[in-house]
Amino acid sequence: MACVFALGCEEFRSEDEFFELKVSPEKVRQVQMLELNPAAEQTDPNIIDIGTGPRQELELSLEQVRALTLANNLDLKVQLIEPSIAAARVNEEEAKFESAFYSRLNYTDNKRPTSTLADQASTYTQGSVDLGVQMPLRTGGTVTFDILDTRTRSNYSSPEVTYNAQSYVSISHELLRNAGKRANTHSIRIAEYQRQITDAQTKLEVIRALADADRGYWRLYAARRELEVRKQQYDLAQAQLEQTRRLVESGEQPQVEILRSEAGVAERLSGIIVAENALRNRERELKQMLNQAGLRMDTPTALVPMTEPDPLRYDIDSSQLVASAIENRMEMLELELQIAQDISSVDYYKNQALPLVTMSYRYNMTGQGKERNDAYDILKRRNFEDHALGLNLVVPLGNGAAKNRLLQTFYQRRQRLATKENRRTLIEMEVLAAIDQLEANWQSILAGRQNSMLAGRLYEAEKRQYELGIRTSTDVLDQQAKFADAQSNEITALTEYQIAQIDLAYATGTLLGAAKVEWEPTVIE
Repeated sequence: MACVFALGCEEFRSEDEFFELKVSPEKVRQVQMLELNPAAEQTDPNIIDIGTGPRQELELSLEQVRALTLANNLDLKVQLIEPSIAAARVNEEEAKFESAFYSRLNYTDNKRPTSTLADQASTYTQGSVDLGVQMPLRTGGTVTFDILDTRTRSNYSSPEVTYNAQSYVSISHELLRNAGKRANTHSIRIAEYQRQITDAQTKLEVIRALADADRGYWRLYAARRELEVRKQQYDLAQAQLEQTRRLVESGEQPQVEILRSEAGVAERLSGIIVAENALRNRERELKQMLNQAGLRMDTPTALVPMTEPDPLRYDIDSSQLVASAIENRMEMLELELQIAQDISSVDYYKNQALPLVTMSYRYNMTGQGKERNDAYDILKRRNFEDHALGLNLVVPLGNGAAKNRLLQTFYQRRQRLATKENRRTLIEMEVLAAIDQLEANWQSILAGRQNSMLAGRLYEAEKRQYELGIRTSTDVLDQQAKFADAQSNEITALTEYQIAQIDLAYATGTLLGAAKVEWEPTVIE
């Protein structure tokens, strides 16, 4: 079965557009007191409440737990937004090569006195419209297309009104620093590496969330089975008490045996309370992971695991698993991408250490006339053409900043390579430790089963000797406690073996089972 996870699209809420938050000073400066209401006293002080009575139960299989975790887990919902943020950063960097349209409107109105007559002024008005397009180049230059339309009116020129049309094409290009596609697309390449790193981190979070859900499921299974053992122990102690009372009434046992048996029942009752509380804690942990509507942590619904452990011993090739872990672990992929970032940064800062040499060229056409049409006719005939070529050189003296940025990048790359080797050895150690733990837990299952069987037989033997008057009820209760502890140890060994398999899969960067998981980032529109 393949599990595909897609959250779909979300929209901004209209009420968030102008959202503001104001916090009162009392909120952050005053510490409130916790007030607890005393419970009503029980009429019978000898009655001990060991629970809230029957609760509504919800049966869950391991597959259902995984599906609900993928769909609702809050940690995943947070992490699945990160890939969309990283993708937006890539698009932002790529957008720096988008062309831009620009326009400029200018109007000038001047009145100045003439040099010959103080009471007569010269007037000069001019209006212009400038339209153009700038096109950044990935090779490190900028191409500009521009057309300028100007109308000028002056009382001291002939004719008074003239029209000027001007069109030009210019290119400015770097020759050393900031030249070339690799230098100019460095930021895009870094953003893309960061996007892939985010994807790797998100995959790791998906694996972690599912592994935690699996562990939570088996720990809930163990807690529920533990409660069953403690209730069984309580029932056996109650049966022991009833039998003791009959034996005392018949004169076969002394009166003190009743006290011993009652003490044993009270002790078992305490074990039920502890097991019940542990079960509720495990249920809350799993509910928090599932985050299912109607199944919040404060709901009284009891979770009942339906998938039983099926312990099988595996023939494991440790070298093959180590190689698989190094191949699959997202931490290794993240380091590889970071090293690729460093290599790109080394090339970029080498380029930034070069002198700044800028070449510029401009081709200009001009037309002028009494009417606007005359100006554009002359412009079309290209009677007046201008060419301008320029070269600009800037050489930093010492260039210490660029050299040290490059040196930092070299050191960072060397540090990443050392980290990669260290990470490789840590992964190998984690996998080998997980393999050893899996084998140790298998041996614990075998030992737990044998111990549980022997403890059960010893309990039956002690009970028979008690009926014959050879043993006391304390001996029976002690052996009964050992029998319950042996059952608990067997349950723990079973669940820890399941968890050891999860840990081994996590150490190799994989998941248990035949299901494939595919995640999709959250997209906000």
